[in-house]
Amino acid sequence: MNLSEFELKLNKWGQDRVPFFFLIDFEMERPQAWKQGEIPGEILYSLGEKTNVESRPKTPNIALKKHPIPFDDYQAKFNVVRQRISFGDSYLTNLTVKTKIDLNQSLVDLFSAVNAKYKICWSGNFLCFSPETFVKITDGKIRSFPMKGTIDAATPNAQEIILNDAKELSEHVTIVDLIRNDLSSISSNVVVNKFRYVETINTHQKALLQVSSEIRGDLPKNHHSNLGTILTSLLPAGSVSGAPKNKTLQIIADAEKEKRGYYTGVVGYFDGENLDSGVMIRFIEQDGNQFYYRSGGGITSQSQVESEYQEMIDKIYVPIH
Repeated sequence: MNLSEFELKLNKWGQDRVPFFFLIDFEMERPQAWKQGEIPGEILYSLGEKTNVESRPKTPNIALKKHPIPFDDYQAKFNVVRQRISFGDSYLTNLTVKTKIDLNQSLVDLFSAVNAKYKICWSGNFLCFSPETFVKITDGKIRSFPMKGTIDAATPNAQEIILNDAKELSEHVTIVDLIRNDLSSISSNVVVNKFRYVETINTHQKALLQVSSEIRGDLPKNHHSNLGTILTSLLPAGSVSGAPKNKTLQIIADAEKEKRGYYTGVVGYFDGENLDSGVMIRFIEQDGNQFYYRSGGGITSQSQVESEYQEMIDKIYVPIH
């Protein structure tokens, strides 16, 4: 279905309080939505408390080998972004790349082994295990939780370093301001409820600290009849695009030179009353027998290409229980 059909369908299902599951790709060209009970069998999901999978044995001994793109190739993409930032076209651009990986497990087996707030496996296509909430709608309020800032938890004084890093602070403030403006377009009384709190993510290699904020707004009484409109008006997610959004999206297309598809899109579930959704980061694609891991980070005028290249590699991980 196209985006207009998707929006109208979700508005109608929301109005009728029909539970549904949905997927939206980054380019918003292939949105998908199914009523509860009609979700294809090749799609497994676990979104908060909502899941279509019974408890499965966890898969041990996960092995993931990375084959990063050459530094010069990454630098060429980085330079496109930095030049456009220097022209004033963007304050922050999220640059991502595709890394070839070797895996010793299938995507379905990995689905049961990984631990994340938002998990989805479309068999033969992709596996996502995202820690990042896009929006939650409960009790007439909408909340967004942009995530910006990652550091190895083993680094001495890691939390102090990440919270006091000028580049990370600038990046986070830019995204919080963008999300606040986005939410103001569809809700009232928008406030930053929590600013830059730190969470720990355990991976198959090491623990990471990640920094998030919480932004909240009040929705109108008829918001259930506009769920599709609310979602599409906020997309793509600011934390995986940048600011200002429209110009930055063109920079992303020019630098990455390929579509992201469902990577950095949104997955979610409406239970008839409340909606929960996640940004599809931490993402493995399957192309035949080959696997690719998509990762990246925010680029600003303060970014150093060497550290951004390393961050892109460090974000290639599998979160374990």
